[in-house]
Amino acid sequence: MNVRNFLLGTILVALIAGVVPLGWSIQTGEMNGKIASRVLSETANGGSTEALVVLTQQADLGAASTFNTKLDKGNFVVNTLRTVAARTQGPILSLLQQRGVPYQSFYIVNMIKVTGDRNLMEELAAREDVARIDANPTIHNALPGVEGSDSTFQTLGVEWNIQRVKAPNVWALGYHGEGRVVSGADTGVQWDHPALKSHYRGWDGHTVNHDYNWHDASPDHSPVPIDPNSHGTFTASEMVGDDGLGNQVGVAPGAKWIACRNMDAGGNGTPARYTECFQFLIAPYPVNGDPSQGDPSKAPDSINNSWTCPPSEGCSTYTLQSIVDAVRAAGIFPAMAASNYGPGCSTIQEPPAIYASSVDVAALDSSNNIASFSSRGPVIADGSHRTKPDLSAPGVNIRGAVPGNGYSSGWSGTSMAAPHVAGGVALLWQVKPNLVGNVTQTQLTMERAAQHFLVQSVANCGGPAGLQNNTFGFGLLNLLQAVQ
Repeated sequence: MNVRNFLLGTILVALIAGVVPLGWSIQTGEMNGKIASRVLSETANGGSTEALVVLTQQADLGAASTFNTKLDKGNFVVNTLRTVAARTQGPILSLLQQRGVPYQSFYIVNMIKVTGDRNLMEELAAREDVARIDANPTIHNALPGVEGSDSTFQTLGVEWNIQRVKAPNVWALGYHGEGRVVSGADTGVQWDHPALKSHYRGWDGHTVNHDYNWHDASPDHSPVPIDPNSHGTFTASEMVGDDGLGNQVGVAPGAKWIACRNMDAGGNGTPARYTECFQFLIAPYPVNGDPSQGDPSKAPDSINNSWTCPPSEGCSTYTLQSIVDAVRAAGIFPAMAASNYGPGCSTIQEPPAIYASSVDVAALDSSNNIASFSSRGPVIADGSHRTKPDLSAPGVNIRGAVPGNGYSSGWSGTSMAAPHVAGGVALLWQVKPNLVGNVTQTQLTMERAAQHFLVQSVANCGGPAGLQNNTFGFGLLNLLQAVQ
């Protein structure tokens, strides 16, 4: 008897008894709700689609907090995740290989991307080792774009936004982020831009090696860092950019950077690409290599993130949460743009910004006013009512590097604000090595040092005045206060 007939028989027996088991669908025979509605619609009438098969057993990373060093945390997290995936994915992978079904295996969350029809989805959903089958939609991120080019040379020196978060005050103490590594999961990076080349971990001053420093999860799979969009280059420059010629656009010019491309030229990504980049960043591997070669010792200190994954378009809230939780457990600081759906309350509404494990950053203008577009809390999308954002940083009329060796002014968005925090981690961890890998204590240090704002608008979205509120979070990032 095949699986489908067995399931239908089970339901018929239940109907005769006058009871339909909770969670079962009479129409299809699969677990009700186990297959995402988008997958069902895309496989209707003989259709085929990509889907994400999330396994029932997931790794328990709770013990990661007992390790003292970032390296030990990273090794534990990656090894635990790999062990669970290797132990549990075998039967499904064998089935897929026998059928000739295209697939991609992940371990950062125990999940397999498959391409198939309704029959395959129902067969997989009927398995006890499968928790659910998520959709893998193409998501368009409305990222800020180039507002216009300006002169290569900037006579003003350090950009106003870099001064605002007190980064130059930390430089004056002798700290520029040396020895630390930041990263971005974005549209890519022009690695040899004058503001970025000397800061790229793959460049030693003479030769370039992209192994462990670059991965392209987009359909292009470029072996060399590229950025046909501009956004990723711009945000990377906010973290570390300095060309030595007067363009001081980055918070931590002494730090190195690596990157993963998870969006195409149009700013389009998928949950699978987002997952692939996070997996690369917790354990980087060589160009044209595979995750089994990943080395946690080459993981960055922070990840800057600007994309969102709307559940309304088919993204799974819970799968992405497991991934961000794993990043944080590995001792990597997750700096997230709060998103640009303001000014209404509860507009922080999409993963990954809604998560407690994400450190959300709101956008301020040059007068420290909250940007009208900056999303506010509390988070109600998951029923948590948690207070968000966590911090604020400049995010209106920002200047940075863009592909073509140039610079551009006038960029605005919370994705311009978050790199200040991701880069700030490099300064803070250089000054306070005891914080390296301790994301929670690092976040608390930044929050306690932030410049709090008491404004009338706080009452509109709630939150205790003077502490964290749903407009500014704990307030403006103050790196000098944090290092002191």
